[in-house]
Amino acid sequence: MHNRVILGTGEDARAFLEARMDVRPIEAGQVLYEEGEAFGEAIFPHLGVISIVAEMPDGRSVEKASIGNEGFVGFTYLMGGAGAVGKAVVQIPGYASFISFADLEVAMAEFSSVRDAMLRYTRTLIVHLMETVVCHGLHSAEQRICSWLLHADDRMLGRVFPLTQEALSRVLGLRRATVSEVYSDLARAGLISYSRGLVSIVDKRGLRRRACPCYDRTIAASRAGEGGQGEQRMRSGKG
Repeated sequence: MHNRVILGTGEDARAFLEARMDVRPIEAGQVLYEEGEAFGEAIFPHLGVISIVAEMPDGRSVEKASIGNEGFVGFTYLMGGAGAVGKAVVQIPGYASFISFADLEVAMAEFSSVRDAMLRYTRTLIVHLMETVVCHGLHSAEQRICSWLLHADDRMLGRVFPLTQEALSRVLGLRRATVSEVYSDLARAGLISYSRGLVSIVDKRGLRRRACPCYDRTIAASRAGEGGQGEQRMRSGKG
């Protein structure tokens, strides 16, 4: 149980949720929701990364937001949204807890800690979305790639994770050659290792120095939303 929204609820609330949740693997490339599709279940990742993607008529795509063990898929439901605001697709495999919104609504009505934990995450996500706008407009490809890899490492708890250069280029709206060049530079600097689609963060502090400031601001927002425990949990893999 690594999802921090679930862990942020009370003991009775967690027992209620876990009794109604179905834990399933999530696989790279798996589409969890199409854009506009009506929500049936909320999805709380424990390991893995899910992208909310915008797809253009010409076939191009770019990530609107990414979600890992700090959050859940279905956040717009809390604000009265009937359907997904983008295509939810798994970028890095792992596993997640699935729960029907009918059961989740009962939990929110019965346990104030459930609604509070979900709203705290939603506020953090809004900060992340605003930082993403800044990031796309002002920061270099290397900075954006470093930030994405740092977030992935946090969500995977410091594990080696599968992520091809092609997948990351689609997520960030970059040319594959650009991602390949940055990967090679980061590997030569001893910051990451990359082989056959597997990525490992070797020097997280060094990578953080090459990332854009959006990463640190997002971490700070998460930490504030979790009462100061956010960054400690996010660093429970490698520091």
